[in-house]
Amino acid sequence: MEKVLHKSIQNMLEKVKETFKNEPKIAEVFENCYTNTLDTTVKKMEDGTTYVITGDIPAMWLRDSVAQLRPYIILAKEDEEIRELIEGLVKRQFFCINIDPYANAFNQEANGNCWEKDETNMGPWIWERKFEIDSLCYPVQLAYLLWKNTGTTKHFDKNFVDGITKIIDVFETEMNHEQNSKYHFIRKNTFYTDTLSRDGMGALVKPDIGLIWSGFRPSDDACTYGYLIPSNMFAVVILEYIKEISKIMPEIADIGEKAQQMAVKIRNAIEKYGITMIEGIGNAFAYEVDGFGQFNIMDDANVPSLLAMEYLGYKPSLEELKDNTRKVILSERNPYYYVGEKASGIGSPHTPVRYIWHISMAIEGLTAKTKEEKYNVIKRMIATDGGKGLMHEGFNVDKPEEYTREWFSWANAMFCELVLQYCGYEIEK
Repeated sequence: MEKVLHKSIQNMLEKVKETFKNEPKIAEVFENCYTNTLDTTVKKMEDGTTYVITGDIPAMWLRDSVAQLRPYIILAKEDEEIRELIEGLVKRQFFCINIDPYANAFNQEANGNCWEKDETNMGPWIWERKFEIDSLCYPVQLAYLLWKNTGTTKHFDKNFVDGITKIIDVFETEMNHEQNSKYHFIRKNTFYTDTLSRDGMGALVKPDIGLIWSGFRPSDDACTYGYLIPSNMFAVVILEYIKEISKIMPEIADIGEKAQQMAVKIRNAIEKYGITMIEGIGNAFAYEVDGFGQFNIMDDANVPSLLAMEYLGYKPSLEELKDNTRKVILSERNPYYYVGEKASGIGSPHTPVRYIWHISMAIEGLTAKTKEEKYNVIKRMIATDGGKGLMHEGFNVDKPEEYTREWFSWANAMFCELVLQYCGYEIEK
């Protein structure tokens, strides 16, 4: 049976087809990716919330679900049904945060399903309890962008207020993880990247220097050093969002002030501890640091990443810091940057060697300075779809038909956002 599309989606598809009339495959893959998320991953719940599975795993990641629905914000202003769908996701996410702000993925109901029986404070709603700063940032980002692009404030309810209060409390606690945090995580009989060292306490860092400790990266892999710089950058952005939201919500004025003060503190710490000198390039951001002087020069395909700092809204003190960092991570100085016969780009220790990710390719395009660069990235993504007409997680730079995850909605969404940007659609920030 033929799919029935929203009128707003039909109009958008027509614009994309017209823009790429000489490249029909781009429009075809865009339509596949843009409609796939709504068709296969989104469920409207009886309580009015929205549950979004990541794709081939039957759970909702706070991070992934925002990225999956973010390209639809563009239509939410004119399409009430889509707006309500996104409002429903915001409400669902803050419901989850209020259950446990340390968890990264949740079940549709309190059924006790989980990735593993980990040694941590699990509960029946929780699919996985890996503490990642970005899991708390993405829901605030979605709430803010929905407001800025549609004017709606229905999602700024008590649940939201309770949630942002918990987020700020967790950030404050994890600025001195060693002394103040009760969080621990152990997964038995697994790779070292899937569990935390030191009896579940994780990477040792210098305490109380203004940065937030994170157990895991947005790849769900354990941090080598506990201060993950791109995630701290994202935290600065969303804390500033909370401050702006507080201007229309007098009842959270005190929360807004605290958020702003915390944002300044984290930003200063990023500039003090997160920058290192790279020979032949100059000062650039490290991916991770410990505050004692150790640092990790790399970037990961998953967002937040250093490549994505501009996309996320983080502005460093000097433009050259962003430019120098981009030079480093889009080169073989980054151990996860690969150049192959069919493509080049950033991969991840989460996937095999010489596999790069469509997500990082999309971020490269979204942060490119010229339209020509964006177009070239779109062409490279289309040429590496493995013949499936959809995006994947990682793929072999020499053989794109060898890839991970047949059904990965986050990658589809990132491709769509790049195409929409190229076509002149922008999400107001």
